[in-house]
Amino acid sequence: MKDLTDISQIMAQMGAAAKTAAAELAFASPERKHAALIGAAEAVWTNRHAIITANCEDMVFAEQRGQSAAMLDRLRLDEGRIRGIVDGLRAVAEQTDPVGEVIDEWTQPTGLNIQRVRTPLGVIGVIYESRPNVTADAGALCLKSGNAVILRGGSESYHSSGAIHDCLVEGLRGANLPEAAIQKVPTRDRAAVSEMLTMTDTIDVIVPRGGKGLVGLVQQEARVPVFAHLEGICHIYVHPSADPKMVHEVVLNAKTRRTGICGALECLLIDWKYYTKHGGALIDALVAAGVEVRADGELAKLAGTKQAVPEDFGREFLDMILATKLVDGVDQAIDHIRTHGSNHTDGILAGEAEAAERFFNQLDSAILMHNASTQFADGGEFGMGAEIGIATGKMHARGPVGARQLTSFKYLVRGEGTVRG
Repeated sequence: MKDLTDISQIMAQMGAAAKTAAAELAFASPERKHAALIGAAEAVWTNRHAIITANCEDMVFAEQRGQSAAMLDRLRLDEGRIRGIVDGLRAVAEQTDPVGEVIDEWTQPTGLNIQRVRTPLGVIGVIYESRPNVTADAGALCLKSGNAVILRGGSESYHSSGAIHDCLVEGLRGANLPEAAIQKVPTRDRAAVSEMLTMTDTIDVIVPRGGKGLVGLVQQEARVPVFAHLEGICHIYVHPSADPKMVHEVVLNAKTRRTGICGALECLLIDWKYYTKHGGALIDALVAAGVEVRADGELAKLAGTKQAVPEDFGREFLDMILATKLVDGVDQAIDHIRTHGSNHTDGILAGEAEAAERFFNQLDSAILMHNASTQFADGGEFGMGAEIGIATGKMHARGPVGARQLTSFKYLVRGEGTVRG
Protein backbone atom coordinates (compact mmCIF):
# COMPACT_ATOMS: atom_id res chain seq x y z
CA MET A 1 0.00 0.00 0.00
CA LYS A 2 1.31 3.43 -0.94
CA ASP A 3 2.63 5.57 1.92
CA LEU A 4 0.44 8.70 1.85
CA THR A 5 2.44 10.65 4.43
CA ASP A 6 5.24 11.83 2.15
CA ILE A 7 3.27 14.11 -0.14
CA SER A 8 6.35 15.47 -1.91
CA GLN A 9 7.47 11.98 -2.87
CA ILE A 10 3.98 10.96 -4.02
CA MET A 11 3.63 14.01 -6.24
CA ALA A 12 7.14 13.67 -7.65
CA GLN A 13 6.42 10.07 -8.62
CA MET A 14 3.10 11.02 -10.17
CA GLY A 15 4.74 13.86 -12.10
CA ALA A 16 7.47 11.62 -13.49
CA ALA A 17 4.94 8.96 -14.49
CA ALA A 18 2.73 11.57 -16.16
CA LYS A 19 5.65 12.97 -18.14
CA THR A 20 6.51 9.51 -19.43
CA ALA A 21 2.87 8.85 -20.31
CA ALA A 22 2.59 12.21 -22.09
CA ALA A 23 5.49 11.29 -24.36
CA GLU A 24 3.61 8.18 -25.48
CA LEU A 25 0.24 9.93 -25.78
CA ALA A 26 1.73 12.58 -28.07
CA PHE A 27 1.88 10.03 -30.88
CA ALA A 28 -0.93 7.67 -29.82
CA SER A 29 -3.33 7.01 -32.68
CA PRO A 30 -6.79 8.58 -32.69
CA GLU A 31 -8.26 5.07 -32.76
CA ARG A 32 -6.62 4.07 -29.47
CA LYS A 33 -7.71 7.26 -27.74
CA HIS A 34 -11.23 6.76 -29.08
CA ALA A 35 -11.24 3.18 -27.79
CA ALA A 36 -10.07 4.31 -24.34
CA LEU A 37 -12.85 6.87 -24.06
CA ILE A 38 -15.56 4.48 -25.24
CA GLY A 39 -14.24 1.87 -22.82
CA ALA A 40 -14.33 4.41 -20.00
CA ALA A 41 -17.92 5.37 -20.87
CA GLU A 42 -18.99 1.73 -20.79
CA ALA A 43 -17.20 1.21 -17.47
CA VAL A 44 -18.94 4.24 -15.91
CA TRP A 45 -22.36 2.94 -16.90
CA THR A 46 -21.58 -0.62 -15.82
CA ASN A 47 -20.36 0.63 -12.45
CA ARG A 48 -23.00 3.32 -11.94
CA HIS A 49 -24.39 1.76 -8.77
CA ALA A 50 -20.93 1.64 -7.20
CA ILE A 51 -20.37 5.27 -8.22
CA ILE A 52 -23.68 6.32 -6.63
CA THR A 53 -22.77 4.41 -3.45
CA ALA A 54 -19.44 6.24 -3.31
CA ASN A 55 -21.28 9.51 -3.91
CA CYS A 56 -23.60 8.82 -0.97
CA GLU A 57 -20.53 8.57 1.24
CA ASP A 58 -19.34 11.92 -0.09
CA MET A 59 -22.76 13.51 0.43
CA VAL A 60 -22.77 12.49 4.10
CA PHE A 61 -19.27 13.93 4.52
CA ALA A 62 -20.28 17.20 2.84
CA GLU A 63 -23.46 17.54 4.90
CA GLN A 64 -21.49 17.00 8.09
CA ARG A 65 -19.19 19.84 7.02
CA GLY A 66 -22.20 22.13 6.61
CA GLN A 67 -22.02 22.62 2.85
CA SER A 68 -24.77 24.76 1.30
CA ALA A 69 -27.67 23.32 -0.69
CA ALA A 70 -26.10 24.63 -3.91
CA MET A 71 -22.79 22.94 -3.12
CA LEU A 72 -24.56 19.70 -2.29
CA ASP A 73 -26.36 19.91 -5.63
CA ARG A 74 -23.02 20.25 -7.41
CA LEU A 75 -21.78 17.15 -5.62
CA ARG A 76 -24.83 14.93 -5.99
CA LEU A 77 -24.85 12.11 -8.54
CA ASP A 78 -27.85 10.08 -9.63
CA GLU A 79 -28.44 7.80 -12.58
CA GLY A 80 -29.45 10.72 -14.78
CA ARG A 81 -26.27 12.65 -14.06
CA ILE A 82 -24.16 9.54 -14.58
CA ARG A 83 -25.85 9.14 -17.96
CA GLY A 84 -24.71 12.71 -18.62
CA ILE A 85 -21.13 11.71 -17.76
CA VAL A 86 -21.35 8.73 -20.12
CA ASP A 87 -22.77 10.89 -22.89
CA GLY A 88 -19.99 13.43 -22.35
CA LEU A 89 -17.29 10.76 -22.62
CA ARG A 90 -18.84 9.44 -25.82
CA ALA A 91 -19.18 12.94 -27.26
CA VAL A 92 -15.50 13.68 -26.66
CA ALA A 93 -14.57 10.31 -28.15
CA GLU A 94 -16.41 11.11 -31.37
CA GLN A 95 -14.79 14.51 -31.85
CA THR A 96 -12.09 14.97 -34.46
CA ASP A 97 -8.69 14.34 -32.93
CA PRO A 98 -6.97 17.76 -32.72
CA VAL A 99 -3.38 16.48 -32.54
CA GLY A 100 -1.54 16.94 -35.81
CA GLU A 101 -4.21 19.19 -37.32
CA VAL A 102 -2.68 21.65 -39.78
CA ILE A 103 -3.71 25.10 -38.54
CA ASP A 104 -1.95 27.03 -41.28
CA GLU A 105 0.38 26.35 -44.20
CA TRP A 106 2.37 28.49 -46.61
CA THR A 107 5.45 28.43 -48.85
CA GLN A 108 8.16 31.07 -48.62
CA PRO A 109 9.99 32.57 -51.66
CA THR A 110 12.99 30.52 -50.53
CA GLY A 111 11.02 27.36 -51.33
CA LEU A 112 10.51 26.40 -47.67
CA ASN A 113 7.12 24.87 -46.96
CA ILE A 114 5.96 25.77 -43.46
CA GLN A 115 3.09 24.20 -41.55
CA ARG A 116 1.75 25.13 -38.13
CA VAL A 117 0.24 22.01 -36.54
CA ARG A 118 -1.47 21.26 -33.26
CA THR A 119 0.55 19.50 -30.58
CA PRO A 120 -0.27 18.50 -26.99
CA LEU A 121 0.69 20.75 -24.11
CA GLY A 122 2.21 17.81 -22.21
CA VAL A 123 1.12 17.29 -18.60
CA ILE A 124 -1.88 19.17 -17.24
CA GLY A 125 -2.70 19.54 -13.56
CA VAL A 126 -6.40 20.06 -12.84
CA ILE A 127 -7.41 21.28 -9.38
CA TYR A 128 -11.14 21.35 -8.78
CA GLU A 129 -13.70 21.38 -6.01
CA SER A 130 -16.90 19.49 -5.40
CA ARG A 131 -18.20 18.45 -8.85
CA PRO A 132 -17.19 14.80 -9.43
CA ASN A 133 -18.14 14.93 -13.13
CA VAL A 134 -15.06 17.13 -13.68
CA THR A 135 -13.01 13.97 -13.15
CA ALA A 136 -14.49 12.47 -16.31
CA ASP A 137 -14.58 15.72 -18.28
CA ALA A 138 -10.98 16.66 -17.55
CA GLY A 139 -9.65 13.14 -18.02
CA ALA A 140 -11.43 12.74 -21.34
CA LEU A 141 -10.42 16.11 -22.78
CA CYS A 142 -6.80 15.73 -21.78
CA LEU A 143 -6.63 12.26 -23.28
CA LYS A 144 -8.31 13.38 -26.52
CA SER A 145 -5.78 16.20 -26.88
CA GLY A 146 -2.83 13.87 -26.22
CA ASN A 147 -2.05 15.21 -22.74
CA ALA A 148 -1.41 13.34 -19.52
CA VAL A 149 -3.32 14.73 -16.55
CA ILE A 150 -3.01 14.79 -12.78
CA LEU A 151 -6.40 15.31 -11.14
CA ARG A 152 -6.79 16.77 -7.68
CA GLY A 153 -10.49 16.87 -6.82
CA GLY A 154 -12.11 18.43 -3.79
CA SER A 155 -12.22 16.61 -0.48
CA GLU A 156 -16.01 16.43 -0.63
CA SER A 157 -15.98 14.45 -3.90
CA TYR A 158 -13.07 12.19 -2.94
CA HIS A 159 -14.89 8.84 -3.18
CA SER A 160 -17.07 9.74 -6.18
CA SER A 161 -14.09 11.01 -8.14
CA GLY A 162 -12.13 7.90 -7.21
CA ALA A 163 -14.86 5.62 -8.53
CA ILE A 164 -15.06 7.56 -11.80
CA HIS A 165 -11.28 7.62 -12.11
CA ASP A 166 -11.19 3.84 -11.82
CA CYS A 167 -13.42 3.68 -14.90
CA LEU A 168 -11.14 6.01 -16.85
CA VAL A 169 -8.16 3.80 -16.01
CA GLU A 170 -10.14 0.75 -17.13
CA GLY A 171 -10.62 2.45 -20.49
CA LEU A 172 -6.90 3.21 -20.79
CA ARG A 173 -6.00 -0.34 -19.93
CA GLY A 174 -8.38 -1.75 -22.51
CA ALA A 175 -6.89 0.47 -25.22
CA ASN A 176 -3.31 -0.41 -24.24
CA LEU A 177 -2.51 3.16 -23.26
CA PRO A 178 -0.44 4.03 -20.16
CA GLU A 179 -2.51 4.07 -16.98
CA ALA A 180 -0.47 7.04 -15.79
CA ALA A 181 -2.08 9.10 -18.56
CA ILE A 182 -4.91 9.92 -16.12
CA GLN A 183 -3.87 9.99 -12.48
CA LYS A 184 -5.83 11.09 -9.42
CA VAL A 185 -4.08 12.43 -6.33
CA PRO A 186 -4.70 9.70 -3.72
CA THR A 187 -5.07 11.96 -0.68
CA ARG A 188 -7.25 14.77 0.64
CA ASP A 189 -4.16 16.48 2.07
CA ARG A 190 -4.04 20.08 0.80
CA ALA A 191 -0.26 19.86 0.68
CA ALA A 192 -0.69 18.04 -2.63
CA VAL A 193 -2.11 21.23 -4.16
CA SER A 194 0.90 23.25 -3.06
CA GLU A 195 3.20 20.61 -4.55
CA MET A 196 1.40 20.66 -7.89
CA LEU A 197 1.75 24.43 -8.15
CA THR A 198 5.54 24.19 -8.06
CA MET A 199 6.12 21.08 -10.21
CA THR A 200 7.67 23.03 -13.08
CA ASP A 201 9.76 20.05 -14.22
CA THR A 202 6.79 17.80 -14.89
CA ILE A 203 3.55 19.84 -15.11
CA ASP A 204 3.15 22.17 -18.09
CA VAL A 205 -0.03 24.00 -17.09
CA ILE A 206 -2.43 24.16 -14.13
CA VAL A 207 -6.18 24.49 -14.59
CA PRO A 208 -8.01 25.54 -11.41
CA ARG A 209 -11.77 24.99 -11.44
CA GLY A 210 -13.56 26.31 -8.40
CA GLY A 211 -14.38 29.32 -6.28
CA LYS A 212 -12.54 32.54 -5.64
CA GLY A 213 -10.51 31.08 -2.77
CA LEU A 214 -9.11 28.22 -4.82
CA VAL A 215 -8.35 30.29 -7.91
CA GLY A 216 -6.79 33.05 -5.81
CA LEU A 217 -4.53 30.55 -4.08
CA VAL A 218 -3.45 29.04 -7.38
CA GLN A 219 -2.73 32.39 -9.01
CA GLN A 220 -0.79 33.56 -5.97
CA GLU A 221 1.37 30.48 -5.42
CA ALA A 222 1.70 28.84 -8.83
CA ARG A 223 5.07 28.70 -10.53
CA VAL A 224 3.52 26.58 -13.28
CA PRO A 225 1.54 28.52 -15.95
CA VAL A 226 -2.18 28.80 -15.14
CA PHE A 227 -5.38 28.84 -17.21
CA ALA A 228 -7.37 31.21 -15.03
CA HIS A 229 -10.95 30.22 -14.30
CA LEU A 230 -12.29 33.01 -12.14
CA GLU A 231 -15.69 33.40 -10.54
CA GLY A 232 -18.81 33.34 -12.66
CA ILE A 233 -20.22 36.72 -11.70
CA CYS A 234 -22.68 36.62 -14.59
CA HIS A 235 -24.85 39.62 -15.50
CA ILE A 236 -27.93 40.06 -17.65
CA TYR A 237 -28.99 43.53 -18.83
CA VAL A 238 -32.64 44.00 -19.83
CA HIS A 239 -32.90 46.60 -22.61
CA PRO A 240 -36.14 48.60 -23.17
CA SER A 241 -36.68 46.81 -26.50
CA ALA A 242 -36.71 43.34 -24.91
CA ASP A 243 -39.82 41.18 -25.16
CA PRO A 244 -41.27 40.76 -21.64
CA LYS A 245 -42.24 37.10 -22.10
CA MET A 246 -38.73 36.24 -23.28
CA VAL A 247 -37.22 38.27 -20.44
CA HIS A 248 -39.16 36.31 -17.82
CA GLU A 249 -38.26 32.94 -19.32
CA VAL A 250 -34.57 33.68 -19.83
CA VAL A 251 -33.95 35.42 -16.48
CA LEU A 252 -35.71 32.73 -14.46
CA ASN A 253 -33.81 30.00 -16.28
CA ALA A 254 -30.48 31.82 -15.88
CA LYS A 255 -31.00 32.20 -12.13
CA THR A 256 -32.93 29.13 -11.01
CA ARG A 257 -32.13 26.18 -13.30
CA ARG A 258 -28.98 25.35 -11.36
CA THR A 259 -27.71 27.96 -8.93
CA GLY A 260 -24.43 26.24 -8.11
CA ILE A 261 -22.79 26.40 -11.55
CA CYS A 262 -20.51 29.16 -12.80
CA GLY A 263 -22.96 30.14 -15.53
CA ALA A 264 -25.75 30.99 -13.09
CA LEU A 265 -27.02 34.58 -13.18
CA GLU A 266 -25.77 36.61 -10.20
CA CYS A 267 -26.72 40.20 -11.10
CA LEU A 268 -29.71 41.53 -13.03
CA LEU A 269 -29.57 45.01 -14.55
CA ILE A 270 -32.93 46.41 -15.66
CA ASP A 271 -33.17 49.49 -17.83
CA TRP A 272 -35.24 52.32 -16.33
CA LYS A 273 -37.29 52.59 -19.52
CA TYR A 274 -38.11 48.87 -19.42
CA TYR A 275 -39.11 49.15 -15.76
CA THR A 276 -41.26 52.23 -16.41
CA LYS A 277 -43.13 50.35 -19.12
CA HIS A 278 -43.45 46.90 -17.52
CA GLY A 279 -43.21 47.55 -13.78
CA GLY A 280 -42.00 45.03 -11.24
CA ALA A 281 -43.52 41.90 -12.77
CA LEU A 282 -40.07 40.39 -13.40
CA ILE A 283 -39.01 40.90 -9.78
CA ASP A 284 -42.34 39.48 -8.59
CA ALA A 285 -41.73 36.36 -10.69
CA LEU A 286 -38.27 35.90 -9.22
CA VAL A 287 -39.56 36.26 -5.66
CA ALA A 288 -42.39 33.83 -6.41
CA ALA A 289 -39.79 31.33 -7.66
CA GLY A 290 -38.03 31.45 -4.29
CA VAL A 291 -35.20 33.80 -5.21
CA GLU A 292 -33.93 36.17 -2.54
CA VAL A 293 -33.81 39.41 -4.52
CA ARG A 294 -31.32 41.90 -3.12
CA ALA A 295 -32.47 45.11 -4.73
CA ASP A 296 -30.97 48.57 -4.99
CA GLY A 297 -32.77 51.92 -5.17
CA GLU A 298 -36.32 51.98 -6.53
CA LEU A 299 -36.45 48.19 -6.85
CA ALA A 300 -35.96 47.80 -3.10
CA LYS A 301 -39.46 49.25 -2.61
CA LEU A 302 -41.03 46.20 -4.29
CA ALA A 303 -42.68 43.62 -2.06
CA GLY A 304 -40.56 40.60 -1.19
CA THR A 305 -37.20 42.20 -1.94
CA LYS A 306 -34.33 42.79 0.44
CA GLN A 307 -32.25 45.96 0.48
CA ALA A 308 -28.95 45.34 -1.29
CA VAL A 309 -25.61 46.39 0.16
CA PRO A 310 -22.62 47.42 -1.98
CA GLU A 311 -20.95 44.04 -1.41
CA ASP A 312 -23.84 42.26 -3.17
CA PHE A 313 -22.63 43.61 -6.51
CA GLY A 314 -19.61 41.73 -7.81
CA ARG A 315 -20.42 38.66 -5.73
CA GLU A 316 -20.85 35.06 -6.83
CA PHE A 317 -23.69 33.76 -4.67
CA LEU A 318 -24.02 30.23 -6.11
CA ASP A 319 -27.39 30.17 -4.39
CA MET A 320 -30.99 31.34 -4.84
CA ILE A 321 -29.86 34.92 -4.31
CA LEU A 322 -29.76 37.65 -6.95
CA ALA A 323 -28.49 41.23 -6.88
CA THR A 324 -30.45 43.69 -9.01
CA LYS A 325 -30.58 47.38 -9.84
CA LEU A 326 -31.91 49.84 -12.39
CA VAL A 327 -29.57 51.38 -14.95
CA ASP A 328 -30.00 54.27 -17.36
CA GLY A 329 -29.13 52.86 -20.76
CA VAL A 330 -26.80 50.29 -22.25
CA ASP A 331 -23.66 52.32 -21.51
CA GLN A 332 -24.42 52.44 -17.80
CA ALA A 333 -25.00 48.68 -17.86
CA ILE A 334 -21.65 48.21 -19.58
CA ASP A 335 -19.91 50.39 -16.98
CA HIS A 336 -21.46 48.37 -14.15
CA ILE A 337 -20.35 45.07 -15.67
CA ARG A 338 -16.84 46.37 -16.27
CA THR A 339 -16.65 47.39 -12.62
CA HIS A 340 -18.26 44.38 -10.98
CA GLY A 341 -17.97 41.51 -13.48
CA SER A 342 -15.43 38.71 -13.66
CA ASN A 343 -15.06 38.50 -17.48
CA HIS A 344 -16.88 35.16 -17.45
CA THR A 345 -20.34 35.42 -19.04
CA ASP A 346 -22.60 38.43 -19.51
CA GLY A 347 -25.77 38.83 -21.54
CA ILE A 348 -28.19 41.34 -22.98
CA LEU A 349 -31.90 40.83 -23.63
CA ALA A 350 -32.92 43.16 -26.42
CA GLY A 351 -35.00 43.30 -29.56
CA GLU A 352 -32.86 46.12 -30.90
CA ALA A 353 -29.84 44.75 -32.80
CA GLU A 354 -27.86 47.98 -32.40
CA ALA A 355 -27.98 47.74 -28.60
CA ALA A 356 -26.82 44.12 -28.70
CA GLU A 357 -23.93 44.98 -31.02
CA ARG A 358 -22.82 47.81 -28.73
CA PHE A 359 -22.95 45.43 -25.78
CA PHE A 360 -20.87 42.87 -27.68
CA ASN A 361 -18.34 45.44 -28.91
CA GLN A 362 -17.84 47.32 -25.65
CA LEU A 363 -17.47 44.37 -23.29
CA ASP A 364 -14.64 41.84 -23.28
CA SER A 365 -16.03 38.97 -21.24
CA ALA A 366 -14.99 35.50 -22.38
CA ILE A 367 -18.63 34.79 -23.32
CA LEU A 368 -21.22 37.39 -24.35
CA MET A 369 -24.84 36.40 -25.00
CA HIS A 370 -27.79 38.01 -26.74
CA ASN A 371 -31.29 36.76 -25.88
CA ALA A 372 -30.02 33.56 -24.28
CA SER A 373 -29.63 32.20 -20.76
CA THR A 374 -26.19 32.40 -19.18
CA GLN A 375 -26.65 28.76 -18.21
CA PHE A 376 -25.49 27.94 -21.74
CA ALA A 377 -21.95 28.91 -20.69
CA ASP A 378 -20.83 25.31 -20.90
CA GLY A 379 -18.49 23.38 -23.16
CA GLY A 380 -21.07 20.69 -23.83
CA GLU A 381 -23.57 23.32 -24.98
CA PHE A 382 -20.88 24.80 -27.24
CA GLY A 383 -20.49 21.45 -29.00
CA MET A 384 -17.22 20.57 -27.29
CA GLY A 385 -18.61 17.43 -25.63
CA ALA A 386 -17.31 18.65 -22.29
CA GLU A 387 -15.06 21.32 -20.86
CA ILE A 388 -12.18 21.44 -18.44
CA GLY A 389 -13.30 24.91 -17.31
CA ILE A 390 -14.22 28.40 -18.48
CA ALA A 391 -11.01 30.36 -18.93
CA THR A 392 -11.46 34.05 -18.10
CA GLY A 393 -7.91 35.16 -18.84
CA LYS A 394 -6.72 36.42 -22.22
CA MET A 395 -3.71 34.21 -22.85
CA HIS A 396 -3.88 31.04 -24.96
CA ALA A 397 -7.49 30.00 -24.28
CA ARG A 398 -10.69 31.87 -23.40
CA GLY A 399 -14.18 30.64 -22.63
CA PRO A 400 -14.94 26.90 -22.55
CA VAL A 401 -11.69 24.95 -22.66
CA GLY A 402 -12.18 21.83 -24.76
CA ALA A 403 -9.75 19.45 -26.43
CA ARG A 404 -8.55 21.93 -29.05
CA GLN A 405 -7.84 24.55 -26.40
CA LEU A 406 -5.61 22.03 -24.62
CA THR A 407 -3.15 22.03 -27.50
CA SER A 408 -0.35 24.34 -28.55
CA PHE A 409 1.35 24.24 -31.92
CA LYS A 410 4.69 23.61 -33.54
CA TYR A 411 6.12 24.51 -36.92
CA LEU A 412 7.06 21.86 -39.46
CA VAL A 413 9.48 23.29 -42.04
CA ARG A 414 10.35 21.33 -45.19
CA GLY A 415 12.97 22.15 -47.79
CA GLU A 416 14.92 20.49 -50.58
CA GLY A 417 18.47 21.07 -49.46
CA THR A 418 17.52 24.71 -48.96
CA VAL A 419 20.25 26.97 -47.61
CA ARG A 420 20.10 30.59 -46.53
CA GLY A 421 22.01 33.12 -48.56
